Amino acid sequence: MDGAHVFRLTANPLRWPLWTRVVIGVLAGAALGVAFGNRPYLFGLKNADMEPLGLAVISLLKALAGPLIFFAVADSIVRTYIPARQVGRLFFICAVNLAVAMAIGLAIMNFFHPGETWRGRMKELAEEVVATEAQSPGSKGAGAPRVENPSAPRRDISLSPLKNIPRYLPTSLVEPFLKNEVIPIVLLGILTGAALRFVRRRDVAVDRGAVATLEQLLHAGYFLLMQMLLWVVELVPLAVLCVVAKVVGVSGLGIFQSLWVFLVVVVAGLAIHGLLYYPAAAWFWGGKPPWVYLGKGADAVLTAFSMNSSLGTVPITLRCLTEKMGVSEQSARLSACIGTNLNNDGIILYDAMAALFLAQALGYHLSFSAQMGIVAASIMAGVGIGGIPEAGLIVLPLVLSSVGLPEETIVLAIPLIFSIDWIIARCRSAVNTLSDMLVAIVLDRGVPRS
Repeated sequence: MDGAHVFRLTANPLRWPLWTRVVIGVLAGAALGVAFGNRPYLFGLKNADMEPLGLAVISLLKALAGPLIFFAVADSIVRTYIPARQVGRLFFICAVNLAVAMAIGLAIMNFFHPGETWRGRMKELAEEVVATEAQSPGSKGAGAPRVENPSAPRRDISLSPLKNIPRYLPTSLVEPFLKNEVIPIVLLGILTGAALRFVRRRDVAVDRGAVATLEQLLHAGYFLLMQMLLWVVELVPLAVLCVVAKVVGVSGLGIFQSLWVFLVVVVAGLAIHGLLYYPAAAWFWGGKPPWVYLGKGADAVLTAFSMNSSLGTVPITLRCLTEKMGVSEQSARLSACIGTNLNNDGIILYDAMAALFLAQALGYHLSFSAQMGIVAASIMAGVGIGGIPEAGLIVLPLVLSSVGLPEETIVLAIPLIFSIDWIIARCRSAVNTLSDMLVAIVLDRGVPRS
């Protein structure tokens, strides 16, 4: 029996859709941040004090998302035959999306040369940023991502796919879930599902009833986790309000006066790719017009933006695809769960544009081959960093180093964009979620309907 007819998830009981409440949360949080800064305004409560509540909800979503991906992948492998052709189409669609993203980024950077507006002003801008942060109440870097040293590459991350292989393989069955490492979790899910299929179909000395029970547990576990996550999702608007109020209240908006050029350029590239190319591709390749793709996917996109996590948004992405857009479970899980690390267009586009911007600002004239080197480094970094918080910013020093920029210039440049990455990171997460949805829609176009 198809489990979809057995388990029914209870969705949002409120009349207002989730995306509407998320937008209200963002606006209310920004208003509190601008109006009160980090001053007490309610029984001694300050905006900075609201962050723990918001982060608690986001942490809970991320904690449940990893097991959900495992159960979704294992259950799909057990119950659904995924032909090699579909996997091949997955890689092809992701490659096309990535090529378009790189074309957009390179066109903007080579036509407008926006990085030249910073040429000769790097030290001046750095001093302005330091002065702005010093004037903001609260601790240093409170509004920025939590990275100990943004200009120092992490030792466990490399641009070499071969060197990253150890990171893809779990050292225990528990560690990937503790660290929210997507690739090892997907690998464990595939192995579990494949092993159950093998035991079920072959004459193995195992009680068939026990195997059937395990299959039912996988299926039930997926729906139980999905229901738990949907309950937690109801708290996301409140979490958004708390986090935005803290970020705006502590760091303020003055930092944008110095760094607005970089912010506008990068966000424009992400917006063109996410809000123009993706809807057009969903319409022409997948048969979903923009009002369906963006309208019915708004819950997932705005949640990813507000939470700064496409991983934590997976349950909402699956729900938008299957319940609102009519995409099959097979295509939705193949894209959003199994292929999620291939859909990091937001991270890859950001790294390539940021690297070219900083190279222009520092006066480096990069040839076409050098720019292709940045693209290749961004792709290798983007594919291998699933589940790492602030991934795009963390691997940027590696991308800059790959084209020969001196270490001292990297140390000067990275802290500049570090101070506004908290807003760009949310745009990257939204683009990654849009990519998950597009790939699922296009994949589903080729699935025969019974």
